[in-house]
Amino acid sequence: MDPAQPRPQRPAPAAGPLRGTSARAEGGGGPGRPRRLRLGDRWALLYAEHKAADTLKDRLDLTAAPEVEIGGFPFLTQLADRRLESVSVTVPDVAADRVSLAKVSATAHDVTLDADGPTSIRGARVPRLDGDVLLSFADLNRELGASQVTFTAEGPDRVRARGTLPVAGHDLKLRAEARIARDGERGIATEIGGMRLDIGDLATYLPGTRASQGLHLTPKGAADLTRETRKAKALLSVPAILRRLGVPDSAVREALSDDGKLAELTGSAEFARQAVRLNLIDLALDNPEVLRRLGLDPALPEALSRLTRPVLADRLSLSFELPKPEQGDVRLRDVRVEEDGIKVRLEGSGLSVGTS
Repeated sequence: MDPAQPRPQRPAPAAGPLRGTSARAEGGGGPGRPRRLRLGDRWALLYAEHKAADTLKDRLDLTAAPEVEIGGFPFLTQLADRRLESVSVTVPDVAADRVSLAKVSATAHDVTLDADGPTSIRGARVPRLDGDVLLSFADLNRELGASQVTFTAEGPDRVRARGTLPVAGHDLKLRAEARIARDGERGIATEIGGMRLDIGDLATYLPGTRASQGLHLTPKGAADLTRETRKAKALLSVPAILRRLGVPDSAVREALSDDGKLAELTGSAEFARQAVRLNLIDLALDNPEVLRRLGLDPALPEALSRLTRPVLADRLSLSFELPKPEQGDVRLRDVRVEEDGIKVRLEGSGLSVGTS
């Protein structure tokens, strides 16, 4: 070819897809599409959980919206089928009689929805539900703590109560135990026992009508009579007390005129046993001044006599009952006392929420 002649041009390549693209991208898909689907599913899920929480708060008259978590993926597919694999709900601070349940956690399984979409869920049916109820000691100490009593675990079914109880202007040391048991299908009952109020190391009050109950000197309080002649003479000066102590009149006359005889009499084991058996509440009715000489406020016996077993037990009661649902059943099972409180297994069936 003559170098002076111009070189012929190559034909341009046929139009086609750009390098690095694919036929799916060309058709409107692409790697971003699955991500957008997951994001949309996530937003729909969050919206539905929020809506469910608000609905439960209103329908159950809760003080705060519960935490709702819908299980299973993808959510929109479950919604289209109007069936959810599981829904977990955690409700804090549920009022139950005199106490508050720290937390009620439950999971509903195989939930059937009455819905047209994530924005129009009208209700749901719950064929099966299980969970736990917690009555925490921290809440009990706060709610029943006007008497400055604390509750701690004593065993798998027992709770120990320790603290102080104000009575007639005095802070008395309180001791009691509560046995926890299920009461029916939806309730928890407490049987209060071992109740006692200590007035320092001088006397102890046990509520009840038995001879061993009432207000009695402690063994130390009775032993102190040997060293404190004024208290001993105060007791021996009351004929009704002498009859209960079983002390002969001649021995009393000798003891009242001779401190040595007095110490001998009050120092005997028999006198100490009889002194401990005296119910000081009965003594106070006719001889309030004797109580004062023993170091006790005469107002205490009257105030203590009003603290009957039922009254004191009611102050320490941890009983509660779950409300009955409008439809279906809720049952409590497997009551147990653990370190942080009383835990109860929860079961339910045939429940519904909303208009379904």
